Amino acid sequence: MGKDKALLPFCGFSTLAEFQYRRLKPYFDTVYLSAKREKFPFEAPVILDNPDLNVYAPSAGLIRIFETLADDTVFVLSVDTPFVGVEEIEKIVEAVKSSRYDAVVAESPGGVHPMCGLYDRSILSAVQKAADEGNYRLTDILKMSKTLYVKFPFDDPFFNINRPEEYESALKNLS
Repeated sequence: MGKDKALLPFCGFSTLAEFQYRRLKPYFDTVYLSAKREKFPFEAPVILDNPDLNVYAPSAGLIRIFETLADDTVFVLSVDTPFVGVEEIEKIVEAVKSSRYDAVVAESPGGVHPMCGLYDRSILSAVQKAADEGNYRLTDILKMSKTLYVKFPFDDPFFNINRPEEYESALKNLS
């Protein structure tokens, strides 16, 4: 992207992070932002990555989240997937009610979406073990864990903003 995508303006909000925070707030008791550093120009609870861990990886954030919170289960959504809706979130939450899993994540025809799902504290040992081996790839960690993949028929909700043209496309989809 060439710049911090979490700080790009989006849908009338000062940042993409604020857009995600405000839209998710009505559906969860508490919404936290996970980040490497304080950077957001709005009020929100932030869980900072371990400053001694110089890695930019969602799994590093997951370790810190479980170190910080008492919750046994957290729903994780990447800042750069602004079209994941309540329907997708509810389907993932409903799927976990049938059995106990380390993780319950979305999967669409385009692939697995590890940054859209529920994570149980039970996955922490696998995440830490992988991190100790220098592996921060959530997809690898999910393969080593008891993971339920919730199938979705379309890729559209999981559209990911990684490049400038994807950001422009997302802005056009909003109008």
